[in-house]
Amino acid sequence: MDQDAVLTAYSRYASVYDLLFGLVFEPGRRAAVRAVNTQPDQRILEVGVGTGLSLPRYRADARIVGIDVSPEMLAKAQGRVVREGLEQVEALHEMNAEEMHFPDDSFDGVVVMYAVSVVPDLTRLFSEIRRVCVSGGDIVVVNHFASNSMLPGLAEMAMAPLSASIGFRPDLSEVEFARHAEIEILETRKVNAFGYWKLIRGVNNHPAVTA
Repeated sequence: MDQDAVLTAYSRYASVYDLLFGLVFEPGRRAAVRAVNTQPDQRILEVGVGTGLSLPRYRADARIVGIDVSPEMLAKAQGRVVREGLEQVEALHEMNAEEMHFPDDSFDGVVVMYAVSVVPDLTRLFSEIRRVCVSGGDIVVVNHFASNSMLPGLAEMAMAPLSASIGFRPDLSEVEFARHAEIEILETRKVNAFGYWKLIRGVNNHPAVTA
């Protein structure tokens, strides 16, 4: 996966994303928002906000910042914010999550839904997530991870060479994820139909950045 492949894939998906992935991924979105948006007046970053399907689920007293590399997906999200009057959305930015433009310790929590398998460099992604999230802040991920079962695992390996075409890596394992993420994992549970996706709730256990 590289940035050009991601942009190409999601420029194709933008017009049909809600139809294809709206309902089927909704349980995971709701669970992730509940896990990260637990206190009043939290400032939360959503990495890979896409068309903004999750944005109406946040508390009205939250302050949500969303980023995505796809301008086509972001245009859909911005339209949703205006159409639904989502005052909790502070800003939406076209931005590479591997090189965020936010100061250190900018957010009380970070959520990444269905985007970890899309980012080319997971080490850089989570280095940036840990940097912009306050020490002790919640980091919540929803993603598909490679199956330990034989038949699904073989199917995922067979699909891996098609990552650039389909827009995500089907063979990312939880072990590889944990190695890159470097967060304290508090909870892992299945979400969505058939349990092929998991919610991982963790905490940023890296020390606060000092001037």
